[in-house]
Amino acid sequence: MNTPPSPPGAERSAGSSVRIGALVPLTRPGWVEAGRHLLAGLELAVRDVNDAGGIAGRPLELVVRDTAADPQRAVAAVDELAGLGVAALAGEYHSVVARAAAARADALGLPFLCSSAVLDALTEQPTKWVARLAPAQSRGWRIYADFLLGAGHGRIAVAAEPSVYWASGTRILRDHLAARGGTVTELDMRALAPTAVCDELVGNRATALLLLVGNPEPAVSIVRSVRRDQRLAEIMIGAPAGQPEFAEWATSLGDDGAAIPFLRYLPERLGPLGARVETALRERLAETPSFVAFEGYDTVAVLADALRSHGADRARTAESWPRVAVEGTRGQIRFSRTPGISVWQWTWTPIQVVDRDPAEPDRFRILHTG
Repeated sequence: MNTPPSPPGAERSAGSSVRIGALVPLTRPGWVEAGRHLLAGLELAVRDVNDAGGIAGRPLELVVRDTAADPQRAVAAVDELAGLGVAALAGEYHSVVARAAAARADALGLPFLCSSAVLDALTEQPTKWVARLAPAQSRGWRIYADFLLGAGHGRIAVAAEPSVYWASGTRILRDHLAARGGTVTELDMRALAPTAVCDELVGNRATALLLLVGNPEPAVSIVRSVRRDQRLAEIMIGAPAGQPEFAEWATSLGDDGAAIPFLRYLPERLGPLGARVETALRERLAETPSFVAFEGYDTVAVLADALRSHGADRARTAESWPRVAVEGTRGQIRFSRTPGISVWQWTWTPIQVVDRDPAEPDRFRILHTG
């Protein structure tokens, strides 16, 4: 497995360090740009923790493993990291991968703070070992559905690939919209070329198309096809999973990538800590940090607080989730039990619906908050 270099200083003090295992998609077919931002946030927070004295004088060390969006690879990494004696697990962006990692962490009794994955059923049964910073998919995607209705869109088409994550999203949208008179038509992207999607949209009289597909492909090709079809000049394209958040989107699509609303987990204004971290992340990434980078930073901030309070004992770390009260980059983080969610959940993660401004594609417009 690919292992990026450890943070500076980790090698000389490895014997006395407190180690956190980090699961990150760093190679294809993983969403590499999301992985790069997640890792930047994790690493920056580790640096800040160590600059502030570490964990009771011991340095914090990140042991990184690339999941490449592969659940089996993630499970093998969890086994390896557990054997290496990490105090806890952090990270992962892809929901299906995080679900596999969470199940394994639960079985091994290894605390796992999931940074980014949103799938409601992260574990089959309630577990004390896993907590999550990202909002549950049911909360975020209902807010997105409310945005669609508020914008006058009741006839929705979804271009979907087979995945537990996409199927869950489609179900949430369909249930929420149906109760308010809306409809959702599913377009199976295993059977349709991007150009054929346009004919389906015309035939269904859809007013909005949602991209529940991989990035960059087939998402980029679908957008290009729809944007070039004069019959669909008025249709809205949306991407609740956040594909347009990253610079790669704007680079691939240019003006075609603007005005595509997506979910982003940031507050309207960052506080002093968030603003400081944003500046440091921008320098580290050489671009605007995504919400995923902030999720990475907050993950380490929470784990460091738990480790300082309870030591590196795994059981005591897991028992501390309900007592967490940490000032993160996006507000105060507390975990609770949420009906229908099997893990400890940061319930009030800030949620926005945003898009790239057509007049200035590098600028984001906040369209709706929840």
